[in-house]
Amino acid sequence: MLPYWIGFNHVKGIGPVRLKSLIKEFGDVKRAWNASKVELEGCGIGPRAVNALIETRQTIDLEKEVAKLNNLGVRVLTFEDESYPCRLREIYAAPMVLYIRGEVRRQDHLSVAVVGTRKPTSYGRTVAKEISSYLSRNGITIISGMARGIDGIAHRAALDAGGRTIAVLGSGIDQIYPPEHRRLAMEIETSGAVLTDYPLGTKPEGGNFPPRNRIISGLSLAVIVVEAGARSGALITADFAAEQGRDVFAVPGEIHRSGSKGTNNLIQAGAHPLLQVEDVIEMLQLELVARQEIASTTLPHEPTEHLLIEALGDDPTHIDALQDSTGLSSAEISATLAMLELKGEVRQVGGMNFVRAREGRIEYRVD
Repeated sequence: MLPYWIGFNHVKGIGPVRLKSLIKEFGDVKRAWNASKVELEGCGIGPRAVNALIETRQTIDLEKEVAKLNNLGVRVLTFEDESYPCRLREIYAAPMVLYIRGEVRRQDHLSVAVVGTRKPTSYGRTVAKEISSYLSRNGITIISGMARGIDGIAHRAALDAGGRTIAVLGSGIDQIYPPEHRRLAMEIETSGAVLTDYPLGTKPEGGNFPPRNRIISGLSLAVIVVEAGARSGALITADFAAEQGRDVFAVPGEIHRSGSKGTNNLIQAGAHPLLQVEDVIEMLQLELVARQEIASTTLPHEPTEHLLIEALGDDPTHIDALQDSTGLSSAEISATLAMLELKGEVRQVGGMNFVRAREGRIEYRVD
């Protein structure tokens, strides 16, 4: 099915929303790709999109496109892949295809975006470096857009701290921009990933960058804006973050500097003022999340844990009811539930009532 996903990604006028509609209509992406003009016209995607799809089918060689990606060492993830980032999957218009150089790992679920102006002051450079270094040393992946200025500083600081970082491009994976960041991109690939939802050959045009910002925020638990003018692209990322239910932090700046107007306006509008980087860890409870991540991957399940997980569901269950249904003692149940909470697989909802976390594991998201 992969070639057809890639094919649709080349069709102008068919984005994630329309593609989801087509897949729902035809059952899978292959049938949607091969549908007749009459069938497509009955789907409500509009004549321009129909004509664009037919034209693309006549001009693109899907096998050659897949071969190009393989030759470049690019991994392609589709919306249906299990390893597709789960937090990104939840956003509106989540990209249906991701092109990746490097590797997106499970640990990257704990990530924070650091963004800002392309023309930072010395203050902004220092703060961006300190924030990214501190978060990296605490096991948090840094997400940014690899642009000049704050973005590049954030990526570099994460690498220098021995951490992981992910760069989201506003161009094809073969079109690194800005060109002076090509070496940085190569380093990021070894300690994280460079990714995009734009097909091969897509130039870094101005209109590409606002949509890619939804991916930066979509991958992240929170977004930190270091410095930004009143019309900075970093503010678009902050807007996406707010829409997606992520927390937004802004670094206060001098009121007379144009490069601080954006961040100060964000604070006035309700963003968290970032007075010390520890605030991010505390507010997002990232220490607890990190312990749960470690526990869930390193501590094996005991038979009693399996028994309790099976006994729990979406509706709250009292600890006494668990004792009746499992035959375990209250001491065994209490100890086992504590371990399962540490692993992030159950949670207490008050009054000694427990529920199973969604899909057997708590989804760590900022509401």
